[in-house]
Amino acid sequence: MSAPAGEAAPRFRPRTDVPRLIAHRGLSAAAPENTIAAFEAAEAAGFAWVEFDVMLSGDGVPVVIHDETLGRTTDGRGKVAETPLATLKTLDAGRWFAPQLAGQRIPTLEEALAALDRLGLGANVEIKPARGHEAETGAATARLLAERWPARLAPPVVSSFSPTALKAAHAAHPAHDYAPLFERIPKDWAARMQALSAQALHCSAKRLSEAQAREVTATGAAIRCYTVNDRAMAERLFGWGVESLFADDRPT
Repeated sequence: MSAPAGEAAPRFRPRTDVPRLIAHRGLSAAAPENTIAAFEAAEAAGFAWVEFDVMLSGDGVPVVIHDETLGRTTDGRGKVAETPLATLKTLDAGRWFAPQLAGQRIPTLEEALAALDRLGLGANVEIKPARGHEAETGAATARLLAERWPARLAPPVVSSFSPTALKAAHAAHPAHDYAPLFERIPKDWAARMQALSAQALHCSAKRLSEAQAREVTATGAAIRCYTVNDRAMAERLFGWGVESLFADDRPT
């Protein structure tokens, strides 16, 4: 994105404490995604940060799960947004991955934060709203992070594909470190970042070109890419100036 005539190009100043590798949905190659077991696996493997997803239960509690429906990662059925927390907590979120991990539960965001504190892990918290719940999910997530984020940890990065969720989150707590999340970086990426006081953006590794990477990083903005499990791709992206990668395991 080039600045309009007469306007200075935007300049961004990203933080310097985000690690090069972030465990995607916890260490999801080693444990069921978005569970406490996946966070523990990430810490045991030497990761300093994890990424995980947050949406609301049927009674409005932020919980850690990726899909809008329960069938892929639990033994339940139906929609997360229509299921009360008490029912969600009865579901097995581990057996689908491995029999020995049966009994893992869907964590609440508050439980996830307690686990991060215990394990000393930083995090990228992705707001993953169910359709029709974008604003309320963004606001609820931002408020709970502001109230309960462990003081001893580096501040979280808060990201989302949903502009509505990010706008609501920013309105609820502007001080969080926000990062808009894209599949393909749009032409107005800088304006979207400036609206959130963001210093980084997140995007698909497969959709990023070297020219785009150079254009974004020339402004000082940081790029973090998902999901990279291949060492050659990781090295190529780092060579383009990408700051961090989300990975299911260490790239091989």
